Formats: sequence, structure tokens, C-alpha cells
Amino acid sequence: MAKIIKDVTIIENTLIATDVYRMVLDDLQIAQTADVGRFINLYPKNASTLLPRPISISEISDTTITIVYHVVGCGTAEFSKLKAGDAIRISSALGHGYTIADAKTHILIGGGIGVPPLVELAKRITSNKIAILGYQDEPILVDKFQEAGATVYVATETGSVGFKGNVIDLITSEGILGDYYYACGPKPMLKAVKMHCKDINKPVQLSLEERMGCGYGACVGCVSKINNELLKICVDGPVFLGNEVNF
Repeated sequence: MAKIIKDVTIIENTLIATDVYRMVLDDLQIAQTADVGRFINLYPKNASTLLPRPISISEISDTTITIVYHVVGCGTAEFSKLKAGDAIRISSALGHGYTIADAKTHILIGGGIGVPPLVELAKRITSNKIAILGYQDEPILVDKFQEAGATVYVATETGSVGFKGNVIDLITSEGILGDYYYACGPKPMLKAVKMHCKDINKPVQLSLEERMGCGYGACVGCVSKINNELLKICVDGPVFLGNEVNF
């Protein structure tokens, strides 16, 4: 399907944690391009904000897509002020997402705003699944993983909820082991997950959170070293096999 950029209707734009919003977008055509682990571009109306904001898809229905975003600058601040019924300009789904492996037990590891893209993945995995979710202080979307039938473990850096520490510390402490791993989150976490999976000889798919300028591969702003080649995260990823990623 060709790339689409169009105005769609917001069904919901709700604050779910400090500076974190859940937005549901209603459009059959855009929803049909969505897939687990892909992202969309959101276009601010403010003329001083030149670049679109790439945001991962969290959930997908027949006619809607849901995103979860963190307000970090003027673009996302503009989005946070929109209400149900407002229009917002977005792109069709971009990039390459996760491939669900044939495995007995799947381990999903998310960190911070890297947690939302794993929700749809959890919903689509039909065999045993364990979600390891790491946050600085305030968990989000835990209920979504539970509703998807996952066993959920939560780690917070402050110890305010669940295990005090990071996701690898939690996995080690609880002796959690699976057959196939998926991860999305900040680069230090992804690097640690890659090393952990290498140590236990298990495959992993990593979704990289590089800063993107265009989302289409034109600006070369999100280049990373993959298999010792320089690839564009927006078009070649964002999901790669862990053994391909050169940190």
C-alpha cells in the first residue's frame, strides 16, 4: 500500500500518567496499514514545528489505531491539547515491525515509553507470554498486558512499584526464562537485553528508538550501525534481530 498522509478524527486523547497521553485515532484506511511494531508520523499544525513526530503504534482494531506518547517538546505538547472530535494529520504506518516467532514462551521487555508498542504484540501472541516492564517511577499500561493474558512483572528505578531496579535485575532475580525475546526501550536497556540474550543463547528482536527527522528515509537522521552497515532505522527498522545490532 502506498504511503498515505491525511487528516483523521481523534476518538480519545487521555492523560494516563504524568505527561503521558493515550490517543485513539479513527480511520479505516490508516488502520489497514498498521501492524505490530510499526509507527506513524504525526504532523503538528504549528508552522514553527517543521518536522513530524514519529510515534509507535500501541494497539490496532479494524478501524482504529492507538498511540501512547510522552510530552517532551512543543510538538507533543500541541498534540496533548487536542480533544475528541478534533482532526490531526498523520501518515499511514511506516517501518518494519516485529515478527512473532514460533515459540513456547515469549518474553516481552519494555522500558518507559518503549512499553506501548509491545501491547499489540502481547495481544497477538497466543502461546505463553511474560511481560517485563521497566519504568523510572510511574507504570503505564500494565492492565493492557494483563488483559492480553500475559504474566506481568514490573520494575521501577525508585522502587515505588514492584521490583526496585532495572529489567535485567528483575529477570535475574526472578529466574525468568523464555524461548524467544522481544524488547523496546532506551538504548542502554536494549544493549543490556542483547547481552543477556547472548549469555543465555536466546534470540531477540530489538526495536530501536532513534530520533527520526522524516520517517521516510530522506533525511538520513536516524542512521545506525546494523550488521556493520549504516542503515536507516525508519525504513529498514525500527525492529532488528538482536545479533544484527551494533551498539
